[in-house]
Amino acid sequence: MFTGIIQDIGTVAALAARGGDVRLAVRVGRFELARTIIGDSICVQGCCVTAVTVMGDLFEADLSRETLGLTTLGKLAVGAPVNLEPALRAGDALGGHLVSGHVDGVATVVSATTDARSTRLVIEVPGELARFIARKGSVAVDGVSLTVNEVDGTRFGVNLIPHTRDVTTLGNLVPGAAVNLEIDQVARYVERLLAPA
Repeated sequence: MFTGIIQDIGTVAALAARGGDVRLAVRVGRFELARTIIGDSICVQGCCVTAVTVMGDLFEADLSRETLGLTTLGKLAVGAPVNLEPALRAGDALGGHLVSGHVDGVATVVSATTDARSTRLVIEVPGELARFIARKGSVAVDGVSLTVNEVDGTRFGVNLIPHTRDVTTLGNLVPGAAVNLEIDQVARYVERLLAPA
């Protein structure tokens, strides 16, 4: 479980094919790998992965075909920046919203415009996910907890304050960029509860 409050921007050090899966290596900056052990969950660009090796300022995780098919992780290049967040520990502050790291789909940035000192993003979601995006609700974009400003069909808008732009990868987004999207968990459970038995 995560909060969507990014702790560091890491760098992709390697992507190696392994029998149909991929081994991802990430080099960290401020992220406290000294507290990380093999088997711990780490959120990378909004995706919960399991650390399978930890050495110095680098950790590795295996990406399954499911992860490669539903997220942007398999399309990352060596040197690409990635948002990082450790799993919540008992007593940690919940500053964003509850984020599972289970990506629901890949969305596309439609526009990025300046609004005073902030940046306004308009993002298009796959049609089947649009109904789960609500005005003033929460959404995670590449692992970043954001508040939805407006919704128009399959598009929604969010605001990036200068701090969010500076400490996440979202400040680098341009129209056409693909992003990992996680809808609010409450919406998932409401859908399931209302579905016919």
